[in-house]
Amino acid sequence: MRRFSLIFTLTILFSNLFSQVFTPVKWKFDIVAVKGDEYVLRYTATVDKGWTIYSQYTSEDGPVPTSVNYEEMAGIQLLGKAKESGARKEGMDALFGVNVIKFTSDKAFIIEQKIKALNPGSTIKGYVNYMACDQEKCLPPTDADFTFTIPGKAKEVKSEKAESQSDEPESIPQNIVKDSTPFEETTFVGAKITGDKIDQKISALASTYEHPISNCGGEEQKKEGLLWTFLFGFIGGLLALLTPCVFPMLPITISFFTKDTKRKGWVNGMIYGLSIIVIYVLIGLLITIFVGPEALNRLSTNWVANSLFFLIFIVFAFSFFGFYEITLPSSWSTGSDKLADKGGLLGIFFMAFTLALVSFSCTGPIIGTAIVQAATKGEYMGPFLVMLGFSSALALPFGLFAAFPAWLNTLPKSGSWMNTVKVVLGFLELALALKFLSVADMTNGWDFLKYELFMGLWVVIFTAMTIYLFGKIKFPHDSPVKRLSGSRKVFALLSLALVAYLTTGFKVNEKTGDYQALSLMSGLAPPAHYNFFLKAQDVDATIQAKYPSYTKCANNINCFKDYFEGMAYAREVNKPVMLDFTGHGCVNCRKTEEHIWVDDRIRSILNDSLVLISLYVDEDKKLPKVYISEQTQRKIRNVGNKWADFQIVNFQQNSQPLYVMVTNNQEVISRPRPFVEGVDGYLSFLECGLSEAQKSVNK
Repeated sequence: MRRFSLIFTLTILFSNLFSQVFTPVKWKFDIVAVKGDEYVLRYTATVDKGWTIYSQYTSEDGPVPTSVNYEEMAGIQLLGKAKESGARKEGMDALFGVNVIKFTSDKAFIIEQKIKALNPGSTIKGYVNYMACDQEKCLPPTDADFTFTIPGKAKEVKSEKAESQSDEPESIPQNIVKDSTPFEETTFVGAKITGDKIDQKISALASTYEHPISNCGGEEQKKEGLLWTFLFGFIGGLLALLTPCVFPMLPITISFFTKDTKRKGWVNGMIYGLSIIVIYVLIGLLITIFVGPEALNRLSTNWVANSLFFLIFIVFAFSFFGFYEITLPSSWSTGSDKLADKGGLLGIFFMAFTLALVSFSCTGPIIGTAIVQAATKGEYMGPFLVMLGFSSALALPFGLFAAFPAWLNTLPKSGSWMNTVKVVLGFLELALALKFLSVADMTNGWDFLKYELFMGLWVVIFTAMTIYLFGKIKFPHDSPVKRLSGSRKVFALLSLALVAYLTTGFKVNEKTGDYQALSLMSGLAPPAHYNFFLKAQDVDATIQAKYPSYTKCANNINCFKDYFEGMAYAREVNKPVMLDFTGHGCVNCRKTEEHIWVDDRIRSILNDSLVLISLYVDEDKKLPKVYISEQTQRKIRNVGNKWADFQIVNFQQNSQPLYVMVTNNQEVISRPRPFVEGVDGYLSFLECGLSEAQKSVNK
């Protein structure tokens, strides 16, 4: 249990909203009477020595300009533009390559905004967003909240925003449903139960699994999972580079390394890049070692874990939207920065560590997303590999630009586009959050996030993203969109195309009676047959009365969800059996069902020539009592445990999907087939099995 809880502790760390970062700027807010109903709102920033802050009117292609953002201002009217004063410096900045207006620590930086009071006594609320830099680093843009009260007696003014935020989110209920199928030995040879011990090993299955009655059938699954996990982390690292917490650090850091000789700068840049890799890989390695493969595998289907991940991804999304920042304690950054000042190899290492800490508000959600995705795939080395990919992408530019500093001139300039990247990531986080809630919904039987609602929410999310990219929606840290850049138009049109594609997922396949599932949504959306509005085809009531687990599975194919019932029926009708070890949260299971089983030839075989038995290894329905497996000594608490144990003790595998063709005498016909893409190969697997089963009958 301690191991299992560690990943929750680490993931919750990513959503810590109560700590602070470096605070080189202190703000003070005053309201000063001028004459009559006119006042001046004064924003005074005291900047620590060695740090600078940037003007509201500096170029957006450089560091992030300071901005004053009003959330409640119904009682005032702004008069003219805000004025600035302080130790002002203007000129070409070598780091950013543009003309920059900044204010140094020699004198307080003051912004004054003249207003007219429309409603004495009213409250003005908002925040100042600013970016601070010193000679070595820039901090991510930070908010300072302010509140002013206009002198005089207030009139009653309703705050629409307050009303809109009054609703509390509903808590997710926990439903515990008893298994409708008695977990006792049936008239068909099956499980042996002695007290609380259960032995599900069937000697005929186990022996013929090792030596099937034919040589045709199964195929080796391609081992691409680990490579894709690394690439997923690498893509996450590239996205992190484009955020306002990391991108401005590139020219600053490279200029620090290139102060010495070219060779020394190159060597220091390489050490800096390797230090980044070591820091992030160490995190992934610790998770891999201390959490362990069993806990990682449980995360993929556990409804508590998936519900928690859903909430965490929502937190990540709104952080990217700019409503708050996810930060680490400032003492960590301060201590690391002091060690970095010592120089040498240790100093360079702690420079990299400081980057990891101060950029956490942007990289934290991306890291959290990558680790969760890797962990929920159940891969033992997943967290290690995803962090190796992430850190490699993050470190590579620092090493390359240190070796070839002239390449810096080819980089795009920092600016408001970086916040656009963050907001787009926020929309993607929202969409991914629904995937985890969907798994929790299916594994725990809540039956509320079905296909139509899930797909509808994705359409809404990406429609909102499209509108945002066209400049019609503004988030807290966004600068006004004066004109759409060419790249932004391209991404807006791509997002619009995605929305159009998603809407095609509501077409109904007349042959199967289900929605036409989309390839892009395989493993993300619930299965198409798990829906609200399309009535499932009726099953034979006579068969269902005798075998309660008889139902309709994907594509309205007849199936059983209990091995012993399905096998007993197969004996009655003298048909071979296809065992389908599957799971609600199994991505490749959905791909098979929605893109292979939908083929008319395959669907016909599964419906008419075989008895399909689908055993869900992640079904959370509780059993009447807890059993202990005679073979594995594991506790069997629910239906999913039961069928997972059955798969392990008879087929020595615990991965899904796994397709096993057996005779109704419980003999394995051919080598089991894991997930392999392609209709033709799957069809050959079925036809070969049917042919061999017929030969067995004729003997």
